[in-house]
Amino acid sequence: MSEDIEIINQNTRIEKIKNFFSNNYKKLIGSLVSILLLLFSYFGYQEYEKRAKLEVAETYNQITLNEISAKNTNEIEQLVKIIKGKDPIYSALSLYFIIENDLMNDQKKINNFFDLVINSQKEKEIKNLIIYKKAMYNAEIISENELLDVLNPILKSESVWKSHALLLMADYFEHNNNLIKSKDFLEEILNSELANNEIRIEAERRLKRNFSD
Repeated sequence: MSEDIEIINQNTRIEKIKNFFSNNYKKLIGSLVSILLLLFSYFGYQEYEKRAKLEVAETYNQITLNEISAKNTNEIEQLVKIIKGKDPIYSALSLYFIIENDLMNDQKKINNFFDLVINSQKEKEIKNLIIYKKAMYNAEIISENELLDVLNPILKSESVWKSHALLLMADYFEHNNNLIKSKDFLEEILNSELANNEIRIEAERRLKRNFSD
């Protein structure tokens, strides 16, 4: 008797499964197709990104292997295109190449490019490095408050670039004959446990040079 009941129950379960697949056939096929499309899209996008990055690298290398000047407008436009593409590596390298070779003198454009490159970075310390480079680029042509605004993300952090930023501010004030403010930044370097050792030594040297009795 119990065996008969078990057989009936098993047949009932099988019938329910058949009915489920029969009633939901289209939904199941649709779900399967959607999953396959998602997988193909994901791997297709990964391959697309890989090829796009290789193309950007090849373009950058072709341009930078040659000596170019501000007259090479086509090459400069290609570098600008790379910057606007926001590749974490080659956008920054393209901007540095433009600055180091004096290919563009428009400060506003350069700063806009810096912002694009900074915003394209996900790695915190690389982003801080680019912020520091932006500050260096502007240090001689902007005000104290503007320079502090640029460096604030680093100065308010425990970044490995903080001591570099502090020294840049000390340089700024020394250059502008404000030794008291310069001293404040030099002393902050000495008080920081994370300060770069070479920068710490340089800060000590300057304090002795400018403030020893």
